[in-house]
Amino acid sequence: MNQKQPIVTSQATHQERHLRRPDGRTVHVARSPGEADTLRRQLSREQQGDEFELIIHGSPEHIDALREIHAHHEERRQNLRRTHTEVYQEFEKVHAELDILSTELSSLTDKGVALDANFSRYGYSAHIRTREVESSATSISSQSNQNDKIKRAEAMKFWKKPVIRQYYHKGLIWRASETQEVASFELFVDLLYVGIIAISGDRAAEDPTGTALLQFSITFILSWKLWSELTLIVGWFETDDIFQRLCVLFFLVCLTGYTTNITTAFESTYAELIAFYLTQRIFQSIYFLWTAQLLPMIRGMLVGNVLLILVASALWMGSIHVEEPKQLILIWLAIFFDLFGNGFMIALLRNSEHWEGTSVANIFKHFQFFPAVNIEHKTERTNAFVTIVFGYSVVALLYQNQAPYGINAFFGKAILGLIQVFTLNMIYFDIDSHNISTHAIRRHSVSYTSWLWLHLIFIMSFVLASGALSKLVLAHDCANTDPATLTDSYAQRSEPDINIGLRWFYCGGLGIALACMGGISTTHVHKLPAVARVKKSHRLVIRFVVSILILLLPLIPSLSSLSLLSITTSLIVLVLIVDLYGNTCIYEHFWFTDRKCRYLAECTLRKADMEAVENGQITGLDELVKRDVGGGDGVVDVQ
Repeated sequence: MNQKQPIVTSQATHQERHLRRPDGRTVHVARSPGEADTLRRQLSREQQGDEFELIIHGSPEHIDALREIHAHHEERRQNLRRTHTEVYQEFEKVHAELDILSTELSSLTDKGVALDANFSRYGYSAHIRTREVESSATSISSQSNQNDKIKRAEAMKFWKKPVIRQYYHKGLIWRASETQEVASFELFVDLLYVGIIAISGDRAAEDPTGTALLQFSITFILSWKLWSELTLIVGWFETDDIFQRLCVLFFLVCLTGYTTNITTAFESTYAELIAFYLTQRIFQSIYFLWTAQLLPMIRGMLVGNVLLILVASALWMGSIHVEEPKQLILIWLAIFFDLFGNGFMIALLRNSEHWEGTSVANIFKHFQFFPAVNIEHKTERTNAFVTIVFGYSVVALLYQNQAPYGINAFFGKAILGLIQVFTLNMIYFDIDSHNISTHAIRRHSVSYTSWLWLHLIFIMSFVLASGALSKLVLAHDCANTDPATLTDSYAQRSEPDINIGLRWFYCGGLGIALACMGGISTTHVHKLPAVARVKKSHRLVIRFVVSILILLLPLIPSLSSLSLLSITTSLIVLVLIVDLYGNTCIYEHFWFTDRKCRYLAECTLRKADMEAVENGQITGLDELVKRDVGGGDGVVDVQ
């Protein structure tokens, strides 16, 4: 009993916790990486060269240390149980009663949502903090107040002061304890983007040239920017009032006006297109200025965004009044400010410590707080947009048949396209977005930036390929493709051959999209089986090779539309098979599971029955059912 035992202590002077391992070594636990650096210097001075162990709270090393100490105490408890059986049983009974009371007390208090679920889904980060909601249920009267709140509906206000959901300050992200959900009006906005994607993709496929690709890139990037800004604002601020809905309605009006001018934007309606775009952007800057007055904590960041919007708006206005090629120079400068201006400003702010002691440091004092991205909301909205793109691809495959027996090459090409979209959907959601250990947003700012822009390139490429795919399905350049079997509207769109531009749009868009999916996968850190059949890096190499092969297919102009779709579909299915097979463990069966089904049944048993179950005298649930049930609780595990 004189042996040193593992302990957990705290010292107010150092603001750290101590763990003592079974061998007597002391482990210092810091609450954050910044505090770890301070403690490391302090302990180096105090211990004068002696070795010490320092870990960060919540890290894998911290968890391993706790598990080691827990196992040691579990062994001590079993020794006590064998040597002092009666005292041990009495102590366990008292301890169980205290646990019940503690659970009851805990259920009567309000607690903020823990970050455990967030860390489990997106990966651990020592830089994230949240504040627990103060308890208001400390008495019987407060409990009744809680019941009244449940029964009484809360009406939506016309206006509420915005509340920032999460913000970045001195290396830490402070976020709300509750989880943000996607609002219903955001899903309504997605409905309009279904039309925008269809118009953009179909317009590019009608004239597959370099000029059409350039015009498609400009108009699609602007629509993506409008969608991203709305997602950003909703993720930054919590209002949930009628005024917010009215602002979204105004956004939809501007977006509708923008959409109606996409097709002829570079022929006659460019000024109208940019006018609707700038109307929404200027309205956003006014909203930021108003919010900056209400939330002075993040005023500097909001004013900085307004300045970026004004600079880009000036360039857009200038592009209306000049001709090509000067117009293109102003357009891409404006796109650069719109897409990268905010990112550069955040990068400067996050490295503001390098400017300390200079005259620029006074400016950074106004940017100590700035809004942070809500990882749940951002990923859910991005997944929703990707789903819209996949949905457009499926709709683009559909046609109307008027032949008595419609199983022909048109139908076969549509099915091949459907298999493509379904396979890519599985790769994106079930392979690349599944079993993530550390999400790209949480991993690093570089991985987040790469994840963001790879999604833009992926979506643009796939929309371009989908628009071309709709033309390939209707082409009658192979056997068993009689245009007379199609209805009039689709027969008019059927082409006797595939021009080289359409081949490059389809194969180039599909190949780049597949490569971007591989790039998106590399930005995440995935959970892997103990020994995978094929390593992730090797599987991604295969994916990139397939992307290159698809990109090179237009160099074979003799391929018909059916042959082209057959080859690309086979290659994409091959990528999925490699991912599915390679992501499994070599010690487990691939075709079926060898684990037995396990059932848990709860029942009330006498102590004698519990001992009989433990000793193996009762082996089946049917034997327990036949016996009389007395006092005491038990759980029966039936294999």
